[in-house]
Amino acid sequence: IYDVPADELIKEVAKDLKQRVKAPEWTRFVKTGSHVERAPTNPDWFFVRNASILYRIFREGPLGTGSLRTYYGGRKNRGKAPERKRKAGGKVIRVCLQTLEKDGLIKKDKSGRAITGKGMKYLNAKAKEVKVLLDAAKNVKHEAKKVREEDSSAKEAREALRQQQAHEKAREKKAEHKEDKPQKKEEKNE
Repeated sequence: IYDVPADELIKEVAKDLKQRVKAPEWTRFVKTGSHVERAPTNPDWFFVRNASILYRIFREGPLGTGSLRTYYGGRKNRGKAPERKRKAGGKVIRVCLQTLEKDGLIKKDKSGRAITGKGMKYLNAKAKEVKVLLDAAKNVKHEAKKVREEDSSAKEAREALRQQQAHEKAREKKAEHKEDKPQKKEEKNE
């Protein structure tokens, strides 16, 4: 899980959760906290938040709603007054935790929610998928770089050939010009 970038893992988990879990109706228009002005623009934000919470619980051990509210909170714009930190909405986080708990990925613990064995297995499987995708993308980039390098070396060779041909033409012109000059002097002498 630590071998792949967290954002890529969260995207992959969110795609899978979209197929496994049904989002509540209110997710289309609800704000995620008092610090934001509008509802999220991403239509799949609920699944991304679920994936992010699952990853956060994996990373930081048992977590409760309060610590997750603090993590997902932000700065509230208060006009001319200085901005202040606000916590995220608790309803969204509680519903995400309940959804993940129903799916068996997390469980209640003494100090909040903790990841289960099934959750660890799930994240490991998704991390392996992401690693395969990233390696494939890296290989494609590497092949494209090789092609560009081959193209650039071929371009350099063509440019060297052009310069060589230009030098040869310039030498031929100089030679022709030198041959023409003595004839003109002889014509003037006659």
